[in-house]
Order: sequence, then C-alpha cells, then structure tokens
Amino acid sequence: MQAADVFASPRSLADALGGTGYLADDGLATVAWLGRRLGRPILLEGEPGTGKTALAEGVAELLDVPVVRLQCYEGIEASQALYDWDFPRQILHLRAVEAAGAGDGRDVEAELFTDRFLLPRPILRALREPCVLLIDEVDRADDEFEAFLLEVLSTWSVTIPELGTVAAAEPPFTVLTSNRTRELHDALKRRCLYHWIDHPGLERELAIVRSRLPGVDQALAAQVVEVVQRLRAEEDLVKTPGVAETLDWARALQALGVSRLDPEVAASTLGAAVKYREDAERVRVALDRMLTP
Repeated sequence: MQAADVFASPRSLADALGGTGYLADDGLATVAWLGRRLGRPILLEGEPGTGKTALAEGVAELLDVPVVRLQCYEGIEASQALYDWDFPRQILHLRAVEAAGAGDGRDVEAELFTDRFLLPRPILRALREPCVLLIDEVDRADDEFEAFLLEVLSTWSVTIPELGTVAAAEPPFTVLTSNRTRELHDALKRRCLYHWIDHPGLERELAIVRSRLPGVDQALAAQVVEVVQRLRAEEDLVKTPGVAETLDWARALQALGVSRLDPEVAASTLGAAVKYREDAERVRVALDRMLTP
C-alpha cells in the first residue's frame, strides 16, 4: 500500500496499522494521522508498556523507513542528539598527510571538518534521511535538553558551524514518549499533538494478543488477558503490567508449550509480567484466588 493510501484518513491509517499488528483506537489513529498531515510531532504519555514506542515502529513499517531512536536520559546533551566529529579518524588522516609530506595546512584543516569525518546522531540523521524519529522517554532528560528540542521541533533544522545549516526536506514523522516521571514544560507540549494512551480494555487487549501472537492458544490468551486485567483493577501493585508484559507472558507460556494457566504455571512464569518482588508476592496470592476452582 502506498503512503498516500495509508494516510488517506484516520480510518485507513488505523486499518493499515492493524495489518502490522498494532491496534490503534480512533483517538490515537486521528492524532497520528494529524501528525503526518500537519508535520507536527506527537507526544504520547501513558504507563510503560501501553504501546507508545510500538506506534513509531508500526508507522515506520508502513512507510518502509527505519526508526531513528533517540533514547533520553538524565544528563543527555545536545551533541549526543546531533552529531560528533570522528576524532580518531581525523588524527589518522593528519598523520597520513604528514607522512606523505603533502597538503597545505589550511586545506588539510578544512578537510577534517567535512562529512567524511562527521558522525551524525539521531536528530541529524532524521533531518537528512527518510525515517520515523522516536524521542523516547523525553521526561528523563534535563530541562536544558528539553529546551534544545524546542528549536529543532519548530524549525526542523540545525546549524553545524563548520558545514552550515541542515534542514529536513519535510518533517519526519516524530513521536515523543513520556512515562510522566516529571511534568514536561508547556512550551514543548505546545509544539506537539498530545495523546494519553491508557491500558486497553479486555476485548481490545485480547485482540492485540491475537494479532501480535497468532500462534498462541486462544483460550490461553483469553485467560492471560483476563488475569492481567484483574491484576490492574483489583491489586495495588508498584508497577501494573502493561500490554508489553501481557505479550511477554503469553509468549513465555507459548514457549513452554502451556495451554492452560493454573496457579503453579502462573507462579513459575510470573517474572514475564511482574517486575517487583513486592508485586510478585502479592500477585501469587491473587493468582491462587483467581485460578483455583
């Protein structure tokens, strides 16, 4: 399917994403469609494991372009997002020129700061080549880095002093994700289309499992989804399992050749869905209650 057909409407985009195994509801499909149509980045917030990153991967698959991922963390600097110079290669080049006894000093110096020795980082790559830009967990970055993003997301260009300005031919489809470990600044939110991704309901989550893991026993898939839904609703967990954990759990059970979830099997595979010791102890008790006839 051509990109123009995929993005003909929010409905067509949702249908196309469904073909990749990503089931987007009407709200998310509309925001993604608008992001493409208006050339605006999308800011997705929600609990971990609700499918924020997977949207970028799904759109990239539809557009047949790579995902260029910028993983944010505390202390990340603009140079780690833009570019760096390949100093070892520059030094080797200087030594080679020196050994050959050739070249004018200023010419050699100019050669050191050309594309040949440039190491593009995610944002520069996204400005120069077709891709989906994923700025993951932007809430982990410092205020200074968030301020740097404001200019990039507004102008879709950066200036490299030695080379000049690099501007995107057209804005890349851009997804920013946040787990809301801190509140983002209004200025960044204003530049984005915002959408909150919640945990899906039972039927939707079951459809996601069936779509992503077609080889999993259907009755087992239904059992896993029902248990996860009840854990989210009934148990006060440190970290509630997301869709990603549901898929991991079903995948683990499939690998073990299990066709039915019982307390013993559930307890032995719980690590695929629960990541805290306190939660594991609480869930074991809950599973005995949920799975014992």
